[in-house]
Amino acid sequence: MSLRLRNVSAVFKREFVSYFTTPVAYVFLIVFLALAGALTFYIGNFFDRNQADLDAFFTFHPWLYLFLIPAISMRLWAEERKSGTVEFLLTMPVTLWDAVLGKFLAAWIFAGVALVLTFPIWLTVNYLGEPDNGAVLAGYIGSFLMAGAYLAIGSCLSAATKNQVIAFVLAAAICFLFTLGGTNIVLGFAASILPQSLVDLVASFSFLNHFDQIKKGVIDLRDLIFFLSVMGVFLYATTLVLELKKGQ
Repeated sequence: MSLRLRNVSAVFKREFVSYFTTPVAYVFLIVFLALAGALTFYIGNFFDRNQADLDAFFTFHPWLYLFLIPAISMRLWAEERKSGTVEFLLTMPVTLWDAVLGKFLAAWIFAGVALVLTFPIWLTVNYLGEPDNGAVLAGYIGSFLMAGAYLAIGSCLSAATKNQVIAFVLAAAICFLFTLGGTNIVLGFAASILPQSLVDLVASFSFLNHFDQIKKGVIDLRDLIFFLSVMGVFLYATTLVLELKKGQ
């Protein structure tokens, strides 16, 4: 176990540091913070709502992640496969799972850094009123878990291709399906052709439904298990795809 932790830690450090050796990380952070602020204050009408909460802030996170998280995940494996460095990585004394987990954790923590940098809005709402800080904290936890789920999906799609643009488009498309699963448009269409049991199944896979409960301050074990399960399934799928793509 200690050897596995060291291996994962080594891959994690290598990957996390690499984010800040290129302008990509800084561009992502600036774009994320600018869009989060613009959507909250202008589209979400943060001040006009006259409510001491961050609902206007968290509401747009699924849509922000839908396009920005694939921009992080597309480079996880596609570039490694294109340059051939994935073979070099796997010749090191680390297992494939160690490499997948280490790279994923580096990307997830980087996304977490972007999320933490939005703390001024938390300070703002506390200055203007008396929010339920427990609900705000729950919203941040839910947002972080949702980002991890999007990243795991993106990791799997990145492993499937050597082209980062294709990896981005595929990840965005799959994440879009998971996001829209809980909307009235999808559920209304599903209800017209499927029995109610299957409609409920479609709704149960919706990121929106699970995140909506958490951002209200209700941390249900089922929602936590859902996001963690999505991460586990897609990370395992990443290892399977990489095994199939060895030498290609």
